Amino acid sequence: MEVRSDVTVPGVGRLKTSPAMCNQIRDARKDKYSPTMETVTHLPEVKGGKCFFPFRYRDGIFHDCVQFRVKHKWCSLNETYQGYWKYCSEEDFAKCVFPFWYRHLIYWGCTEDGDSFGKAWCSLTRNYNKDRVWKYCD
Repeated sequence: MEVRSDVTVPGVGRLKTSPAMCNQIRDARKDKYSPTMETVTHLPEVKGGKCFFPFRYRDGIFHDCVQFRVKHKWCSLNETYQGYWKYCSEEDFAKCVFPFWYRHLIYWGCTEDGDSFGKAWCSLTRNYNKDRVWKYCD
């Protein structure tokens, strides 16, 4: 019989985990800005949690739900991914930020400017010129 302990997940509350999971999570937190697949425990999906944007995962910073070799998009429940995640629902996906600055203009809605396919897009931050984070508009 395995002894279990509680771990607090920001935005979710306390979860039951095994001592081995706690040790791996603690080890990953020591180097919290560069977690790797070898040092981070992948816990089961946490339902009811709130996505944290932007979040750090591997060597990137993500402003929206991601999809790496899985069927559905997911997000981290921590600023730096520590094994706590959930599948994204419609309300979790990043929202356009208006107004935003692109090149020398301020946009108050989606624009086709600069898109080689003529599709409307928007910035996910106030300053596209600096952050270069965007998505296509629905």
